[in-house]
Parts: sequence; structure tokens; C-alpha cells
Amino acid sequence: MSYRDRLLGLAVVLLWGLNFLALHTGVEHFPPFFFAGLRFVVLAIPVVLLVPRPNVPLRWLLLYGLGFGVAQFAFLFTAMRAGMPTGLSSLVLQSSAPFTVVLGALFLREKLRPAQLLGLATAVLGMVVIGWDRAQHATVLPVLLTLAAGLGWAFGNIGSRLAASGGSGERVDPLHLALWMTVVPPVPMFALSALTEGVGTGWRSVLDSFTPSGWPALAALAYTAVLATVLGTGLWTYLMGRYPAGTVAPLTLLVPVVGIAASWAFLGERPTVWSLVGAGIVIGGAFAATSARKRKTGLPAALAATPAVGAGETGLMLSKSPAN
Repeated sequence: MSYRDRLLGLAVVLLWGLNFLALHTGVEHFPPFFFAGLRFVVLAIPVVLLVPRPNVPLRWLLLYGLGFGVAQFAFLFTAMRAGMPTGLSSLVLQSSAPFTVVLGALFLREKLRPAQLLGLATAVLGMVVIGWDRAQHATVLPVLLTLAAGLGWAFGNIGSRLAASGGSGERVDPLHLALWMTVVPPVPMFALSALTEGVGTGWRSVLDSFTPSGWPALAALAYTAVLATVLGTGLWTYLMGRYPAGTVAPLTLLVPVVGIAASWAFLGERPTVWSLVGAGIVIGGAFAATSARKRKTGLPAALAATPAVGAGETGLMLSKSPAN
């Protein structure tokens, strides 16, 4: 990887790591489900008008959007509202990595090698350490909700793989696929918001965001939609198209480091020693589970470049060859 592209990769890590601060600010102001719908609808409208729809089966596009956009953010934002520390959420969301490996083995018949099994076991051990530590200091429910968010993201990854490989045989533009995914979540998220948060609550929060005290929420919405998603994903897609996924994907393991450090600096969240120990174990396990050497397969090359636009856009890009 060239020096310039390394800098671009680090820029993506910074954009996605700081995105957790934007998510924290947004969830503090907007109702969680409504904020998730709002985050996607501001992208979905221009996407429908300006971006060609990728020629992929609708069912896989729906799985991608429902897993990544609905399940992930519904659980993640609920967890953050329930007290999940912002920095720690950026780390626990990395559970999407081993979850994707397991789902790939179950539903796509991908073979798990011994190094991957060891990595999965290590990542699970790290999550247990974090859960135990949270249980000593607070409720463990937010950790479980964040793990559910990681599982939702993993199902979204499976949907993105199937969408990229199950179309008409044409090459699927990974950025177009990621952008069209944003069309799926708004309606379900706004429906969930209306049912659980009240029909007018979210829209009143939008009006309040135009007051002197509400502008940080608008800035957070702009950051997560434009900088983290459009710019961050655009740069990531560029890098994934130039280099092997195994070369680029490990960069995302730095995202929780930025997220935890930023939360420590700006929100005063001081992780406990055991949380940091668990974080290190999870990152090591996720790296081992997702960076094993690839074997040759006959699957389309498009799989190696499919982006997963993560919450913190922390997508441990598990859209590598199913030979992981």
C-alpha cells in the first residue's frame, strides 16, 4: 500500500472512529429509532434520484438493508440510550466480524479453518471479559444490545455478499450497492419510532434542532451522513478496489481505538482496566478470525470489494472471499 493510500486509510479510521461521538450527540437529542431513520433518509432521497439502482435481487438488497440499517442501529441506539458507553460501543460492535464468519459458515457453507476457530473463541472470550466487567459496574443489558447490533450487521454483511454475487452476472458497483442499501431502513425505522416513541416526538425534535441549543444535533446528523458514510465509504471503496481485502480490512481494528480515545477526551468516559483488557482480546480475536490467508475460489471478484458501511462505519470488511 502506498504512503498516500495509507494516509487515506487512516483518514477513514479517523472519520469512522469520531462518528461514534456524532452518534452519541444525535441519540442524546433525537429519539433513537427516529434518528436512525433520519440518518438514512437524508441519503436515500438523493440516492433514488441520482444513483442507478444496482442490478441485484431485491431479496438480498432487503436483507442487506434490514440487517445493517434496521437491526444494527435499532439495537445500537437503544444500547447507547440505555447507558452503553460510546467508546465501548465502538469496540463491542466489532463482534460483527466473528458473527459474519459464523453466519458465512452456516448459510454460505464457508469452511472455517483452525486459525479462524481460534480467533472466534478469542473474540468471544474478550466479550465475556467486557460483559463481566460491565456487570460489576453497571447493567450488562447495554452490552447484550450492542452484541445484537453486531449480529444484525453480520446479517447485513451476508446480504451484501449475496447481492453482489447473485445478480445478472454484471459487475456490481460496491458503492452503488452500499448507497442503495440506505433506501431500505427509513420506512421500518420511522414505523418503529411512531409505535414506540410517539408519532410526533421525532418531528418535534427536528424542529428543536434548529434552535440555538439544538444545532449540535444537526451537525451530528450531517457528520454521520456526509462525512462518515459518503466520504468515508467512498475512500474505503477506493482502497478496497486497489488492494486485497486482507490488506485493507485490518485497518478497521483501529476504529475502536479512535472511538475509545475520543470518548475519553471529549465525553470523559474512562474505560476500566478490564474493559481495555477485553478490548485487546476482542481485537486480537477478530483479526485472527478475519485475516486468515485466502484460498482460490471461483466466486466473483465483486465480493472482495463489497463495502459494509458501519455504524461507526466500523465495518470489519468481511466481504472478502467466502474462503475466509
